[in-house]
Amino acid sequence: MSVLPRAVQLNEANAFLKEHPEILFIDLLIADMNGVVRGKRIERTSLHKVYEQGINLPASLFALDINGATVESTGLGLDIGDADRNCFPIPNTLSKEPWQKRPTAQLLMTMHERDGTPFFADPREVLRRVVERFDAMGLTVCAAFELEFYLIDQENVNGRPQPPRSPISGKRPHSTQVYLIDDLDEYVDCLQDILEGAKEQGIPADAIVKESAPAQFEVNLHHVADPIKACDYAVLLKRLVKNIAYDHEMDTTFMAKPYPGQAGNGLHVHISILDREGRNIFAGDDPQQNADLRHAIGGVLETMPASMAFLCPNVNSYRRFGAQFYVPNAPSWGLDNRTVALRVPTGSADAIRIEHRVAGADANPYLVMAALLAGVHHGLSHRVEPGEPIEGNSYEKVEPSLPNNLRDALRKLDDSEILAEYISPDYIDIFVACKESELEEFEHSISDLEYNWYLHTV
Repeated sequence: MSVLPRAVQLNEANAFLKEHPEILFIDLLIADMNGVVRGKRIERTSLHKVYEQGINLPASLFALDINGATVESTGLGLDIGDADRNCFPIPNTLSKEPWQKRPTAQLLMTMHERDGTPFFADPREVLRRVVERFDAMGLTVCAAFELEFYLIDQENVNGRPQPPRSPISGKRPHSTQVYLIDDLDEYVDCLQDILEGAKEQGIPADAIVKESAPAQFEVNLHHVADPIKACDYAVLLKRLVKNIAYDHEMDTTFMAKPYPGQAGNGLHVHISILDREGRNIFAGDDPQQNADLRHAIGGVLETMPASMAFLCPNVNSYRRFGAQFYVPNAPSWGLDNRTVALRVPTGSADAIRIEHRVAGADANPYLVMAALLAGVHHGLSHRVEPGEPIEGNSYEKVEPSLPNNLRDALRKLDDSEILAEYISPDYIDIFVACKESELEEFEHSISDLEYNWYLHTV
């Protein structure tokens, strides 16, 4: 359980308030099933009470759809009287919010049952239970995320996003030049404030690169030897990016596919595993001869179809896929190959790792990591062989086989015996219920295209 001893709790609160006497408010944050950050704002005088007693939030927070409505079929709403649970601070997540005009801090929280045990439906707890399996093997997971996003104008055109005008040139960008430094310069103040804000909050963001669409960028997070902490950083980074951009009179989107015909937003995950002596078990001069690496890859490939609902959890998520956008649509792997689902960078023998390239930026990092690590553990435990690595263009060599829509992905997840060994079937039921509810609402809506095609023609 992540609740600190009382003395340590008070020390953390006391030290922060002493160092920051200007702080007026603290935002208490918790990420829901969709990775949307929710919570409460308190005055600084209440911080000690939060560390000692926690705060109450309803369990139904983890049964909310993307619009914030409780999905009653989860059983976490009216069926239990919409009852509260206790939420306690996550150690070492108290930091300032650099975008606020009134000095404000933030603190990540996690939910617990009344008896103090972690609440099963908190996505952070879902991940923690998977990580425990590695702890039992004496293994430590090192992880890092790369998050892609678009800067967009605060004014939409007929409800559709558009790139923001450059503060430098006053023009809207049209460049699809990847890694172009000049495009970074067009939004340099905003992007630099993101990196500086991340540093102030203790988020290990070490680079921003221009991606292959107008005003699309990627933030790289440095690897940490704690996959749960890596996810905390990803959740907080998304919030930071959105608020810093707003300060610069722009919006952002992590939507998987905001523009037809342009690249979508991905969430790449880098994973390596350390043994008890701190050695990377994937390291070696020839990755293909490393049995642990092969088995880890084999497990992730085997569980990838069933994991797709976690990796791509929304209807829009599946519009991102396509060979021209470097989004793999089949379980595949290769050495230093960006056309495959699992890429093994080969630059340094000591830094061998798995780069997972399938998830969208709209996914919940905790659930993505839980699904990925479930596959790794399964592969290591059952010595799953991955087959031969793909050389060259995987889109020309491997037939698409991953679920290409949310309904099929939910069915795969619901039927997976392997994932049910790692992720509570009760949680899978809640996740599937929420996503099926969203899917049903989406399928009952009528799109503009349907009106254009059918209103006067049939």
